[in-house]
Amino acid sequence: MEFLSSLKGWKRYILPVLLGSAAGFAYYYYVGCITGTCPLSSNPYIMIAYGALMGALLVPKSKKQEPPEVKQI
Repeated sequence: MEFLSSLKGWKRYILPVLLGSAAGFAYYYYVGCITGTCPLSSNPYIMIAYGALMGALLVPKSKKQEPPEVKQI
């Protein structure tokens, strides 16, 4: 149970990372470079990792932090 509670903050990243991975593979499969001269799109593993990274970066922050209150003298 302790392991599941430690993943609480990571739950919102699961779906975007999976969708990004699928999009990366789809890009490799349908658009990718056949000749192998393109370093990103010629390797499926790199495109899946790149897609997962892009999916993770698209997740918005969960809470806005209010600036600390400044006391005036």
